[in-house]
Amino acid sequence: MSRIGRSPIAVPTGVSVSVIDRMVEVKGPKGSLSRSLPGEITVRESDGALLVERPNDERQSRALHGLTRTLVANMVVGVSEGFSRELEIVGVGYRAIAQGPNKLELALGFSHPVHFEAPPGVTFEVPIPTRIIVRGTDKETIGQVAANIRKIRKPEPYKGKGVKYAGERILRKAGKAAKK
Repeated sequence: MSRIGRSPIAVPTGVSVSVIDRMVEVKGPKGSLSRSLPGEITVRESDGALLVERPNDERQSRALHGLTRTLVANMVVGVSEGFSRELEIVGVGYRAIAQGPNKLELALGFSHPVHFEAPPGVTFEVPIPTRIIVRGTDKETIGQVAANIRKIRKPEPYKGKGVKYAGERILRKAGKAAKK
């Protein structure tokens, strides 16, 4: 039995979960999320917690058991607390400017500013010009938006300039060797 899939998901107060025809819908103070259940996996509620169960021990069911439990748990955390991902901008003249809660203008060394618009449910914060915080309820969407921003100007290995995740270590390369 999957250790992750077997553990129950605690549902905090203020969060309601409904399972209707292979769809799990989670509503909370930060919004609502819904997702269809893969395969023959079922979700049921008992004693204020959610249990994810699989019908048999086939390879496909075992593979989806822990995955489904984690996805549903992320939905519960997302609508109650929310998720965030921080990005750092490194480089002289590189900066971000927030233009409303879901638009960014990035100056990343190109001849023009790059405009980036967030999908629904995602907001941006720019506490200082070299730090971007991506916030929202869906963990998957937050990660994808952060990856798309990073992809605009990935950190390069010689000087480390570019957009990187907060806490990410960039492996640096030595430059050209001097002529002997």
